Order: sequence, then C-alpha cells, then structure tokens
Amino acid sequence: MTFHSMWAQLLPIGRSRDSGGYRRFAWSGADADCRAWFEEQAETRGLAYEVDRNGNQWAWLGDPAAGDAVVTGSHLDSVPDGGAFDGPLGVVSSFAAYDELRARGVEFAKPFAIVNFGDEEGARFGLACVGSRLTSGQLTREQAHRLTDADGVTLPRAMEAAGYDPDAIGADPERLGRIGAFVELHVEQGRALDLSGDPVGVAGAIWPHGRWRFDFRGEANHAGTTRLGDRHDPMLSYAETVLAARREAERAGAVATFGKIAVEPGGVNAIPSRVRGWLDSRAADQERLDTVVGGIEKAARAHADSQGVELDVVRESFTPVVEFDHALRDELARILGKDTDLTVPVLGTGAGHDAGILAASIPTAMLFVRNPTGVSHSPAERAAEDDCLAGVSALADVLEGLVGR
Repeated sequence: MTFHSMWAQLLPIGRSRDSGGYRRFAWSGADADCRAWFEEQAETRGLAYEVDRNGNQWAWLGDPAAGDAVVTGSHLDSVPDGGAFDGPLGVVSSFAAYDELRARGVEFAKPFAIVNFGDEEGARFGLACVGSRLTSGQLTREQAHRLTDADGVTLPRAMEAAGYDPDAIGADPERLGRIGAFVELHVEQGRALDLSGDPVGVAGAIWPHGRWRFDFRGEANHAGTTRLGDRHDPMLSYAETVLAARREAERAGAVATFGKIAVEPGGVNAIPSRVRGWLDSRAADQERLDTVVGGIEKAARAHADSQGVELDVVRESFTPVVEFDHALRDELARILGKDTDLTVPVLGTGAGHDAGILAASIPTAMLFVRNPTGVSHSPAERAAEDDCLAGVSALADVLEGLVGR
C-alpha cells in the first residue's frame, strides 16, 4: 500500500464538513475509526498488533522481549478543527518507511515497531500526551481518573464506552525497557525549514511549556440595568489579562496564548459570574517562561482587584525543556548526511510531542517535514507531496541505519 493510498484512507475520518478541520478526539467514534485503520495497516503487513494497557497501539516485527527495539510513529488524534498532518503524517510515514525498507531488502537485526500514541493533543480531557505520560509514569492512574471532558464525562467512563479497561492504565516500565530508540516524524509547526529551503530537519530540543487555568469570579447581574460603576465583571479582568499575556510574551521573546474560555452563566444579557480562561505559554528556557507566566499572573491579579473580582490560578500541566538524546540526534544527522548533499538543520521547537515525554525514559529523536506556511492546529496546515515523500525517504534511511546498528 502506497503513502498516497494510506493518506487517502485517513483523510475523511473525523473531518468536519463545516470547517474542513478534524475532530478526532480521544475515545470518540472518529478515534475508533483511526484505530481500526492502524490495526488494518499492521495486519496487512503481517506485523503483530497489540494495544497496551494505556490504549496505545503497536505493530511489531520481531520479538519485543529481545530488547533494544527501534520504534517509530506518532499519533492520530487532533485538536478541535485541526489540520490533516499533525500526527497522522508521522504514522502514515512510518508504515510507508517500513514498506520502503522491505523493498530495499533490509534485514532487521533488532525488533521494530510502529506506534500510535493515544490522546496526544489533549483536546477532550485538557491534558496533552496522556498515552505517553501514563506509559512513562508521568501521569498516575489516580490523576488520569480525575480527568473530565466538557460534558462531564470522565476518562474512565469514556474508555469503558470504547471497550477499554480504565483500571489497567498506569506506568509501563517493562514496555519502555524494550525500546532502544524512538524516532518520531512530524510536520514542522513553524516556518524554519521553509525559510532555510530544506525539506527535512532534525529536532534539537523542545521548549519548556505548560497550561494554566485562570478563574475570575465576579457577580452576576443584569446587563441592561446595572450601572457600570456597580459592576464586578470578571470579563473585564480576563480581557485585560489576555492583553497582558501578549505584552509579556513579546518582552521575553516567548509565546503566550489564551485559546479557550468558559463563561457562566453565558447569557447575552447577563454580566458573567465567572470567566475561566486557559493560558498556554512556551519559551526557549525555564527562566523566560517563569518570567512570562509570573508577569501575566501579576497583571491578572491587579486587574481583578481593580474590578472587585476574585482570581484563582491553577497550573494544569507542565513539561520542562526537553533535550533530545544527543547521540541519537547526531546519529540521525550522520545517516541523513551520508553520501548525499542533503543539509540537515537542527531545529528547536515550541510544540510538545510524545517523543518529548518519552525522552526522560528512553533515547528519542524527531524528524520534521517542511511546512510551507508554518500554519498548524488549523485546517490550513500543509505539507507538499514531494516533501512528504522526502520525509518518508529520510525516515527509512534513519530506520535502516538504526535497525542494523
């Protein structure tokens, strides 16, 4: 099966007719369809298919228990109205690269696997990389069981409805101990490769990043009869905080985004009683990130006090700076540069990935494929066909070098 045919099969799954974007949320019907596609790809190739205790899917060649396995893959879920490439490009490319290795007649000296990590985007339950966090022990069963979606459905209930056992989830050191190297291919979420003119790059590090919830609590009242001077409107404090986030990020050369908001009671003619906003912030180093988030919180409290509004700030998730394994990263660059004129730029990134979560436990590395617009988490996300195929070829070269090492 070719890259094109696999891509065509996945393309319609979970796609919104209204936005053209994707809604492949964890443990949903679209997620189940993506999982069925993965299983079919594994079985078509005669790979041993399994689902681990945390809902991650695996397609194995060779005996996993032999250890020092080479693993590649990514994820198939999406952000709300996300693009087609973020995640799926890595999974489709992994199967296509495996097909290329078979066509080359490569002999696998080590076990090999392709993986689809579950709930990487965190679109439904608000926490990114749930599957890899659980596997690596960075998210406990108890913490996972407390996760709830916007409709009040808990993670355990969603897993049960999809036919999985939520009581089995948790750290899986035995599985991680089988893996000698994990390489994730991903569409670049930025324009560095487009600006340099390179189709493929190697990841150097992931910026530290996190998510914070800001709860502004004011006083509900009538929008038409309450004097401006008598209001305790949490929306004003929230709006000022959004502007403060932009200022703080610009000063530090970082990024800060309020991309999600919940308003209560939510009436057009009612002053809100509560405004809840979620901040995503990322920076090149921990000091700058602390400065940005600290500055935003300071401004938020000042504006809340001025409006007679109460404020709580809760950090919901955090990932420190991730330096990918230098030896593995350098090996990728060596393999890709060997006997070719291909330049291999090393890129930093502000986006989180399963490879970044697993980096604390096993050697991991990433390949990026050029994105001509830099747009991501949007239906406008793009990668040219030639660049996708260049990514498959680069991944195949890397895997050939690793499985025979």
